[in-house]
Amino acid sequence: MKRSRVSSSAPKRERERDRQTDRKALEREQKRSRRTTGREKERKKTKKTERGERAKNSQKQPLQFFSFCLPLPPIIKKTMRQFCFTTTTSSTTTSSTSSSFSSCSNKKTPSGASAAVAARAWISSRSFAPTTASRRNGRRRTNSAGVVVFNASSSQKQKKRVFIDGEAGTTGLQVRDRLEKRSEDIELIQLPDALRKDAKAREEALNEADCAILCLPDAAAVEAVALVTNPNTVIIDASTAYRTNDEWTYGFPELSKEQREKVKTAKRISNPGCYPTGFIGLTKPLVDSGFIPKGLRTTVNAVSGYTGGGKQLIAIYESPEAEPYGAYGFNLNHKHIPEMRKYSGLEHEPIFQPAVGSFAQGMLVSVPLFYDNMANVKSGKQLQECLKDWYKDSAFVSVREYNQMDDLERGAFLRADGLRDTNKLELSVFANDEKGTCLLIARLDNLGKGASGAAVQNLNLSLGLDESVGL
Repeated sequence: MKRSRVSSSAPKRERERDRQTDRKALEREQKRSRRTTGREKERKKTKKTERGERAKNSQKQPLQFFSFCLPLPPIIKKTMRQFCFTTTTSSTTTSSTSSSFSSCSNKKTPSGASAAVAARAWISSRSFAPTTASRRNGRRRTNSAGVVVFNASSSQKQKKRVFIDGEAGTTGLQVRDRLEKRSEDIELIQLPDALRKDAKAREEALNEADCAILCLPDAAAVEAVALVTNPNTVIIDASTAYRTNDEWTYGFPELSKEQREKVKTAKRISNPGCYPTGFIGLTKPLVDSGFIPKGLRTTVNAVSGYTGGGKQLIAIYESPEAEPYGAYGFNLNHKHIPEMRKYSGLEHEPIFQPAVGSFAQGMLVSVPLFYDNMANVKSGKQLQECLKDWYKDSAFVSVREYNQMDDLERGAFLRADGLRDTNKLELSVFANDEKGTCLLIARLDNLGKGASGAAVQNLNLSLGLDESVGL
């Protein structure tokens, strides 16, 4: 019986040892599990911290972050090759970004930072509609037509948006150069090179602008005007298409006391021509004051810098084969003649003899007169005083002293380029009372008061800005 009890208790002890072994194994496994869980939590915490650091770094260095995180689908790569975005800001950051955008025009898909920039620009252009709210965000954006817009920040909400249609031309470049320096009150809307002739992109830019300046040929200007549906957009047209159109305001604020106010309230402004600015500036006050009869037949002789002829004439005059001086307009039907007659107040068109000289910018416009053909004129001094009184409050038009010759070049020459890069119009009266003859002369920059300067002056007035800012 004892053997039986001993033998029966042995399995119990074995089972007890097995249970203890299992319990110890379970405890060891639980300890390992707890250690693993702790390490896992620590690892997750570390990863979270690393992600936070990367997010911060991505804000400081968005190009590196974007190129690391964004795989570029084929459609984006294809689109990047089609667009080239440029900026008009003077900051170093924008300049570097602009160069990256420019690299997108290469046939090969850009890589690295430039690829990231192009991708972001493409995504932005597909998802950012040109709404009023978007213009308040205070950052550069690209809208759905590829129009690069530089938005005012919240502290600069009063900036005026300006689009120059035809900014690659001679006048357009001068307008842009004047406006780029005005970051405090102007923001430019610009199109990439590939879209400058795209109708949809131009239409969106024209209607987004507070003011659009058209530096285009006549036919293209008419097409551009037809694209504008925004009733608040002011259009300043530098072509001859609308200069004699009664529905447009003639953009010569000094024309009369009322003309400046008309320009301020106008939505359609025709920018004066360079030659007419000189002729009208000389004759309009004398016609209105009764010295020049409205029925008087007049002649006008003028010489301009070669930049007035655009890129083709510039190329000729900057080549070795250019003639030093050349008269033209021998068909006596120059396109400026109707404008000269209409706004001078004369009943007859003048005989106009224009010429071009071998200097880039500048202009002289001369009108010879006989006392016998005028009313109550005994001395050229009367004409000089009339002009001086007419323009006494003008910021840009000045009248020289009567028969002033002490400041002439070499004591004899009135330089045509003496007012280059200004918006000034300078009027002179030279007369010989004994012979009863008089010569009226206007001097101006053909690209200043004769084109881009006048456009900026009209822009300032129409947008309620200081007339002389940027000039």
